[in-house]
Amino acid sequence: MIATATSNQTPSEAHLARRLNLFDATMIVMGGIIGAGIFTNPYVVAQQVHTPVLILGAWVVGGLIALAGAFIYAELSSQVTESGGQYVYLRDAMHPLVAFVYGWSLLFVIQTGGMAAVALIFANHVFELAGATASEFSAALLGSAALAVLTIVNCIGVRAGTVTQNVFMILKLVAIAALVIIGLALGRSSASVTTASIVHSSTTWQALIAFGAALIPAQFAYGGWQTACFVAGEVREPKKTLPRGLLLGVIGVIVVYLSVNYVCVHVLGADGLAQTKTPASAVMRLALGNKGGRLIAAGIAISTIGFLSQSMLTAPRVYFAMADDGLFFKKLAWLNSARVPAFAIALQGALAILIALVASKYEQILNYVVSVDVVFFALSAACVFVFRKRRASTTDTFRIPGHPLTTLFFIAACAVITFSLLYKFPMNSAISLSIMLLGIPAYFVWARKSVPPA
Repeated sequence: MIATATSNQTPSEAHLARRLNLFDATMIVMGGIIGAGIFTNPYVVAQQVHTPVLILGAWVVGGLIALAGAFIYAELSSQVTESGGQYVYLRDAMHPLVAFVYGWSLLFVIQTGGMAAVALIFANHVFELAGATASEFSAALLGSAALAVLTIVNCIGVRAGTVTQNVFMILKLVAIAALVIIGLALGRSSASVTTASIVHSSTTWQALIAFGAALIPAQFAYGGWQTACFVAGEVREPKKTLPRGLLLGVIGVIVVYLSVNYVCVHVLGADGLAQTKTPASAVMRLALGNKGGRLIAAGIAISTIGFLSQSMLTAPRVYFAMADDGLFFKKLAWLNSARVPAFAIALQGALAILIALVASKYEQILNYVVSVDVVFFALSAACVFVFRKRRASTTDTFRIPGHPLTTLFFIAACAVITFSLLYKFPMNSAISLSIMLLGIPAYFVWARKSVPPA
């Protein structure tokens, strides 16, 4: 069934089929957040702060930031029901230039680069399952093959994409549940492997800097809740469904992440966690030997492929919206017979494959992706103030609890993370910000093309 046009829809937007329900929206939110980060980033947090309380505290604060972000995007999504998410919010509240630079950054830094890195992680864990050592080139080939398959699946149609996403989301939750249950059982009988944490003496400033640095990997792992808003035009009753899906999804992820981190600290201890780059594998090896290590490798592979499926499903809707505004290649606004923006999906897949083949690394991407991402998170939060000033609330519009305090808390948290990144990783931040700023001249090129001759 083809959706009919409303006052909030463009002509092309009206042809997007509204097929996603609350369960799909919740799975998209959780699938956009839970990737490889939760299996690896706990050790990065533990290297910055050195006690169980502070380690778990960083994940609690990261979860509160994500929940505040979910509140903000729930209100934004209840007011703007077009596909495109942050692009549409920034365009309508601020200026098409700001929206274009966001879409540009999403394509070349935030989403596509992250997908390429996660594809390489997927490939490496597949080789680990097979008991083989992967070269960079062989991992890139396998990761590229995964990206190609998922691109084709999502070009078939939104239902094929969401079914794939939902299946992998459920499988990754099963793998995480196994890790938590086995880890808790192991911890009760293997207390000797837990090392005592050493409380390092430091000044208040050093402690704050360390905690801010710990929030970077935590926030990277929590990021992704906003991608559900990209497909608002394909959600049934988006003013109700998207806010509920955002809140349920983020709360579910907070529970999952705190459970995993508690198990890692409980079994390995704070110092032991800081000393292993593969904490999930370490927990499972202690429980089941090499078989346990391979079991969690399978879980990580499932998690990464599920994340890639979700990325293929959501982000191309931003490029679709840009093209529909005349600010990108017109072909990206073309819908195939399944009513999905197939060219936009294909472009993102091709760029992700290209990045994977030139051997981009996850570790390098983490810092420069977050440095750009949080800038647009803060700008999107500011859109709430603009929309509230322009529009009267209605009974079906979600309202942020505790606004403006919760909204200002989210913006302040983004500023803290940005400062921490610039302070700790100036080179990666400079690279990402330079790529972002290249979107400004690109905008004026397309804006000039879109203006009809006098």
